[in-house]
Amino acid sequence: MSQQIDFRVDPSSYRHWRVEHDGPVATLSMDVDEKGGLFDGYELKLNSYDLGVDIELSDIVQRMRFEHPEVKVVVMLSGKDNVFCAGANIRMLGGAAHSHKVNFCKFTNETRNTFEAAEEDSGQLYMAAVKGACAGGGYELALACNYIMLTDDSTSAVGLPEVPLLAVLPGTGGLTRITDKRKVRRDLADIFCSMEEGVKGQRAKDWRLVDEVVPNSAFDETVQQRAREFAERAKKFTIDTGITLGPLERTVTETKVSWSTIDITIERPARKAVFTLKGPDEQPPATMEAFQAQGDQAYLLRLCRDFDDAILHMRLNEMDIGLWIIRTEGDPELFAAHEALLTAHRDHWLANEVTQYWKRTLKRLDVTSRSLAAFVEHGSCFTGVLAEILFAVDRSYMMDGEFEDDDRPLATVQLSEANFGPYPMGNGLTRLQTRFLGDPEMVEHAQACIGKPLDAAAADKLGLVTMILDDIDWEDEVRIFAEERASFSPDAMTGLEANLRFAGPETMETRIFGRLSAWQNWIFNRPNAVGSNGALQRYGTGVRGEFDLERV
Repeated sequence: MSQQIDFRVDPSSYRHWRVEHDGPVATLSMDVDEKGGLFDGYELKLNSYDLGVDIELSDIVQRMRFEHPEVKVVVMLSGKDNVFCAGANIRMLGGAAHSHKVNFCKFTNETRNTFEAAEEDSGQLYMAAVKGACAGGGYELALACNYIMLTDDSTSAVGLPEVPLLAVLPGTGGLTRITDKRKVRRDLADIFCSMEEGVKGQRAKDWRLVDEVVPNSAFDETVQQRAREFAERAKKFTIDTGITLGPLERTVTETKVSWSTIDITIERPARKAVFTLKGPDEQPPATMEAFQAQGDQAYLLRLCRDFDDAILHMRLNEMDIGLWIIRTEGDPELFAAHEALLTAHRDHWLANEVTQYWKRTLKRLDVTSRSLAAFVEHGSCFTGVLAEILFAVDRSYMMDGEFEDDDRPLATVQLSEANFGPYPMGNGLTRLQTRFLGDPEMVEHAQACIGKPLDAAAADKLGLVTMILDDIDWEDEVRIFAEERASFSPDAMTGLEANLRFAGPETMETRIFGRLSAWQNWIFNRPNAVGSNGALQRYGTGVRGEFDLERV
C-alpha cells in the first residue's frame, strides 16, 4: 500500500499549534514547524501550511467542543514575529497531485466551516488577532473567525493574492466569505483580489475586511480585553468539565479497514467499498450523567467519530475506489433508544455536541466526491440519524419480502425527530426537504410516520428509498448498478453527483463547496497555473508565468 494519510492526531503529537486555556478564553497560537511537512520536498516557511497543519487544527477545534466546553472565546494568533500566516504552502501545491490539491482544499473548507459555526452551534466564538502578513489561506483562517482584529503598523496587512501571484483562486472560501459574509462591495473586492500587497490599517476596516484596527502599542492588551468582553456577553452556560477524546482504534489491510463500530470491505477490481455501520449491542445509559460518564465510549459518539474518520480515510487514501455502498446491521429499536436519550436531553451540552458532530459528519458525506449508495438489507438498522444516510446517498436499494436462506429480521426504515430538523444540509434544508423539494407534502406524510417500522412497500410509497427488490431481482439489480457506475467517467460522476445533491436555496456554504470548488478544480488543471511555465510553478523564481490568453 502507498503512504497513508492519518487524520488521527492528539495534543501530544501537535507540531504546529499551541493551545492555552484560561477559563472562558483559550489562545490558539499558530507556530508552524518548517521541517514538519506532511511530505518531502518543501519547507513550511512563514507559517504556511499543508494538510498536516490543518489536520491538527481540525483536531483542536473538535477537542475545544468536547474537552473544553468551558471555553467561550478562542483567540487565534501567530506564534511567529512579523507574519500571521502566509497561507497554503506554494511548494506543496506546486508538487502535489491534482487530486491531493482538490481534497486538501475540501478538507480545509470543512475545518473553516467547523470553527466558523462554533459560536452558533456550541457557544464558542473565534476571533483572529492579526499581526504581520496575513495572506491567502492565512486571511481565510481569519475570515472564518467571527471577529477580526488587525494591528495598525507598517507591515501588517490582509490579502488574497492568489490571482496575481499564482493564477488560482482563494481555495478555502475566501471569495465567498468577503462577499457573502463580510459584504465587501464588489468593486472594492475586485481591487482587493488583484493586489499582491494586500490592504492595511484603517482602509482594511473601511472596506469591511476586518472588524477592528488597533494601534500596535495597545494591540495585545486590546485583544485580551475584547476576548473577555465577548466571553462575558456569551449566552453559553458555564460548563466545568468536558470529556476526553481518546485515540481511535483502527486496523488497515489491503482489502479491509475496521473501527470499533464500522467495517469497510474494499473490492479493488470492482472499484467499490462496502461500509457496514454496526448498531449498539447494549441498552443506552439511563441518564445524561451516565452518558457523560461513558465519555468517548458512548455509542453514538463512538460511531460518529469512527464514521468521520472512515470518510476521511477513504477520501484521501483510496481515490480509485469510486463507489461507496453503505449498509447497517443491528436492532432498530435499540438504536432508537440510544438516539432518544439525546433527543430528550437536547439542552444538555454533551447531547448538543454529539448532535452537532453528526451534523458535520453527514455534511462531510454530502460533499464527498464518490458515488454513494445505501443497501437496506434484512437485519439493518436505518433508524433516525442513520436513516439520514438514505437521503444523503445518490441511490438506495431495499430488500422486499423474505429471502431464501436469510433468517434476519425483515428490512425496515424507521424515522425519528432526527430526520426533521437537527441535521440540515449546507443549503439550510433537511435532507427530506431537499429530497421532496417539488412535493413538500411528502415531508408531512413522512413525519406522520415517526417511530413506525416501515417495510419496503411503505418506505417505497413514502419515497424514502429509490427501489425495492425481491429475492429474485436483488442480486442482479445491485450488481448491474455497481458495474454501470464503475464504467462511467469519474469526472462526469463527480460533476453529476455534486449538481444533483444540492437542490433548493444557495447559501454561503453551498457556494463554497459548489461554485468555488468547481472553478478551483478547473483552474488547477489549466497550464496557466500548473503548467511548466505557469504561475504556480514559477512562483519564487522572479519570472512571471506565461499565460494562454484565450478566454474560455
